[in-house]
Amino acid sequence: MTYFSRTGENYSVGYIEKGNTHIIADMIVEQTGGDTFEIRTVTPYPDDYDECTDIAQQERNENARPELAERLDNLDDYDVIFIGFPIWWSDMPMAVYTFLESYDFAGKTIVPFCTHEGSGLASTEESIAVACPDAEILDGLSIRGSVAQNSQEEAAEAVEEWLRQAGFIE
Repeated sequence: MTYFSRTGENYSVGYIEKGNTHIIADMIVEQTGGDTFEIRTVTPYPDDYDECTDIAQQERNENARPELAERLDNLDDYDVIFIGFPIWWSDMPMAVYTFLESYDFAGKTIVPFCTHEGSGLASTEESIAVACPDAEILDGLSIRGSVAQNSQEEAAEAVEEWLRQAGFIE
């Protein structure tokens, strides 16, 4: 389980201490087991929502690859990698691209999930397929961040149904 998530001031849910995507990642791990790796950047994003979105938009416009704070040293130990992220400017945060491009996912199965406030997965499944051409990309899950924060029972039910349909749980 890998995920990128952000705390601080957030769209539609105010100031949060646990990121929306982090909440969903924990729900998936609770259902499936496994290890967790948080994708973090060397330079943290600002807590202020507007400042963060400005930086995110600039990174997207420049096709930037922010430096990550640490590496996942044992990716070879896993056949299936869940990868979670918020949708920023109709895409994954650029730090997720850094992560995807830092490893060889050949022969792996990638299972994407995201939090958003209206764009769903956008075109992220296709973007992951381009970044990881030799991996199998399963159908992803998208959950509104406001549901992850404020309706966790509803979010947990959606996660469970998605995992069941994908064959990860019975």
